[in-house]
Amino acid sequence: MVRANRHAENVFGESAVSAGHSSALQYRFFAPRQVLSRYVPGDAVARSRTSSPASGKHSASKTSKGWLKEHFDDQYVQRSKLEGYRSRASYKLLELDEKDRLLVPGMTVIDLGAAPGGWSQVAAEKVGPEGVVIASDILEMDALAGVDFIQGDFTEEEILEAILATLGERPVDLVMSDMSPNMSGMAAIDQPQAMYLVELALDLAGQTLRPGGTFLAKVFQGEGFDEYLKALRGAFTRVVTRKPGASRARSREVYLLAQGFRG
Repeated sequence: MVRANRHAENVFGESAVSAGHSSALQYRFFAPRQVLSRYVPGDAVARSRTSSPASGKHSASKTSKGWLKEHFDDQYVQRSKLEGYRSRASYKLLELDEKDRLLVPGMTVIDLGAAPGGWSQVAAEKVGPEGVVIASDILEMDALAGVDFIQGDFTEEEILEAILATLGERPVDLVMSDMSPNMSGMAAIDQPQAMYLVELALDLAGQTLRPGGTFLAKVFQGEGFDEYLKALRGAFTRVVTRKPGASRARSREVYLLAQGFRG
């Protein structure tokens, strides 16, 4: 495993040095880990703490009931129960793997935003006993055979270090991220938070992927998306956008698949 050894500009055009941040680790694509408020206007943060839906609790209750009905009626939720997968997200990765042949026996895989384990479960099945799957999430995740799980906040250095320590000197074949922030419904906050997470995921990929390796990440379309796509195209030989059938049509999420890491 080779760690990146130089600073580069983040998607907002600021270098790690000019932004006034330092870190024991050097990042290849974006600025080091830092407080999220650097990306989010202060007044937006203040509004997020005080704002509430105009229609009050009754509206929120109706919305929650509607979401629950949609969730349990969802064909992928029903299939996951019948077929023994931990979440409907498993079918996103299964479809992507069928189309792009991402997972083969013996691979080393890092899964970010892993809980409750839908992607890790698929990955462990596909890479088999000779493969390695390292998963991480801020939430708890029940143990899975063939998966090393690290619980904690991926934006914190200690969790990054724990992932790297578990990996050792083993080169990684695939880094995949299904991370998503807790959505407030305010684009001025949600989009920068989401982009921050995928920036960090790409930095981890830059430190750990073998030449020719693959990176897969959930990205929300909006501010910062085009710059992020440009960074991927500079680091990989092939970048495509995927929208699996299990991804709800109304969601802004897409999956960026980057193959052929230039190293």
